[in-house]
Amino acid sequence: MNRNLVAITDCDHDDINVEAGVLAASGLEAPWFNCKTDDDLIRDCKGFKSVINQYAPFTAKVFEALPDLKVIVRYGVGVDNVDLAAATKHGVKVCNVPDYGMYEVADHAMALVLALARKIVFTNDKVKSGIWNYQESVPIYRLSTQTVGVIGVGRIGTAFAERAKAFGLKVLAYDEYAQKAGKTQDYMEMVSLDELLERSDIISVHCPLDGNRDLIAAPQLKKMKKNAYLVNVSRGGIINEADLYEALVNGEIAGAACDVFSPEPVAKDSPLLKLDNFLATPHIAWYSEESALELERKVAEEAARGALDQPLRNVVNK
Repeated sequence: MNRNLVAITDCDHDDINVEAGVLAASGLEAPWFNCKTDDDLIRDCKGFKSVINQYAPFTAKVFEALPDLKVIVRYGVGVDNVDLAAATKHGVKVCNVPDYGMYEVADHAMALVLALARKIVFTNDKVKSGIWNYQESVPIYRLSTQTVGVIGVGRIGTAFAERAKAFGLKVLAYDEYAQKAGKTQDYMEMVSLDELLERSDIISVHCPLDGNRDLIAAPQLKKMKKNAYLVNVSRGGIINEADLYEALVNGEIAGAACDVFSPEPVAKDSPLLKLDNFLATPHIAWYSEESALELERKVAEEAARGALDQPLRNVVNK
């Protein structure tokens, strides 16, 4: 087994049995480090050609110090902890796994929509506190009469839109890249972001953080309907959380739900967590037993391809 080509910089899984099995099939073996800082990466990853990474930060300083590094494979879709410009400058290809849990994320977004629209958590808490009165939840609107706005209609956004359509919701979508590339569905009405904000009863965010930080802040929240709900299962930072709190407290929108925050984990004293019309989950949308295994298998397959100079499948910094 070649132990000199691939390394796992860090991961929070209980074991790396899946990764080890995939790599072994290619004659490779990877040490498993616990890197947390760029200095840790520089110390532990010297000489390795291909690395699997979860959280440890790949900065310009790291790329300067690791001239043998050629491929980074991220556990997941986002590459926020990698300086892509520095990676490109140093000839390092950064890869992700864009399709391992897309149905889980779409399902989770739809679950949050239903929980908000049907006020499931709110009424559950009322019943458990001894209050049996549906009028506490007034108003609730019929989903099939409403419009959902989908921000970003890539793999996950489209999967969510299909679920929303099945519930009878009219689908608006905003995605300039997908629209130009002709990668939209006939049932989607493509509109500007402002029009989507103004017309939607429910908005679900499915775009990357890169180029979209604070995409939804105070000015955008003020354009939304007062009875509208906002869901984010994409990345923390796309929605300005301070502005979201003000919008919820002031009744500018009816409610919101986030699976992602900036930073993570969300602070225990975040004012959002005190609101009845705000739902939070711990960046779990991606997870199922099946998607976790798929992710572990796919990162190892890509890392092996990188180590053995085989064509890579999901290069982010082309």
